[in-house]
Amino acid sequence: MRTLAFAALGALTFLASCARVEGVGMAGDPPARARQCFSVRQVNNFEQGRPDQVFLRVGRSDVYELNAAGGCPDMDFAVQMALIPDGGMVGSRLCTDDWARIVVPGSTSQTSVCRVRVSRKLTAEEIEALPANHRP
Repeated sequence: MRTLAFAALGALTFLASCARVEGVGMAGDPPARARQCFSVRQVNNFEQGRPDQVFLRVGRSDVYELNAAGGCPDMDFAVQMALIPDGGMVGSRLCTDDWARIVVPGSTSQTSVCRVRVSRKLTAEEIEALPANHRP
């Protein structure tokens, strides 16, 4: 029984030594970027930037940039939208580099859907630098 326990402990030690440690990499590797996440339920405003860009106000002060694959039709006049993470988990979390769908009431059809990627969380300086009509 002890031999089995020591073998299992040795195997776990070996596996742990192979695990990637955050912030430590090979020489010349770019530093790992931490993913920034938010709950879809915390989104309280949105605004379209360029046709392929949407900004979300999350909570009181955070703003995230989303980039659309092919643009988001009908976003410029939308007063409401649904943000649905890929996988269909309504109300779940989204992180940078995650994909989701934005659904808005359409002008020519019942709804308009576009696929977006959460690009980044803006800094306070970037939020201040946004044109007023792009700031959520």
